[in-house]
Amino acid sequence: MFNASATLNVSRLLYNPSLCLPHATFKSFDLLQIPFSFPTGNIKGVVLDKDNCFAKDHDDKIWPEYTETWKRLQDAYPKENLLIVSNSAGTDDDIEHKQAEKLERDTGVTVLRHSTKKPGCHSEILDYFSARGISNSEIVVIGDRLFTDILMANMMGSWGIWLSDGVEQSQKLFPSLERNLYSRLVTNREPQNRYNPPTPQE
Repeated sequence: MFNASATLNVSRLLYNPSLCLPHATFKSFDLLQIPFSFPTGNIKGVVLDKDNCFAKDHDDKIWPEYTETWKRLQDAYPKENLLIVSNSAGTDDDIEHKQAEKLERDTGVTVLRHSTKKPGCHSEILDYFSARGISNSEIVVIGDRLFTDILMANMMGSWGIWLSDGVEQSQKLFPSLERNLYSRLVTNREPQNRYNPPTPQE
């Protein structure tokens, strides 16, 4: 499924590569430290990617090894403050949003309906949380893709957590390119040449 939004927005990285950098990195969902905490951020809203984040690619079930972490997440945050934002479920590719409805039944979490795929749906996410009194700097986005999930988090002025492997490390072209770029941006031997993600502001 072609993602025009990602293709267009990734060009932002040509002049600001730091937009694809996360504020925290964990190998997989089960290693997340919940509740979430950042130096200048009181996290109230949580955006969750689905594929290769809390579920295996093309599957709508919580990955069995993550059920305990999923419960801790639901215990730590009210149901309305959790939002699944997928580039499959809830999009126009999801006929009659049947996948989104099933995912909501199975997880107990709202799935965003959006016509523009990540990262272009960031304004719809902000609107969802704004209606609940949650500002951009009180939101964290969790996902396994730098060019969609983390780029979107930084475009929102929110916090981003990257799951570097996810359920299983993808060997596809773009995830491999993302890992390579991340390594070059943050492990440069010269500290003055290293990049840092932007810090969310109100």
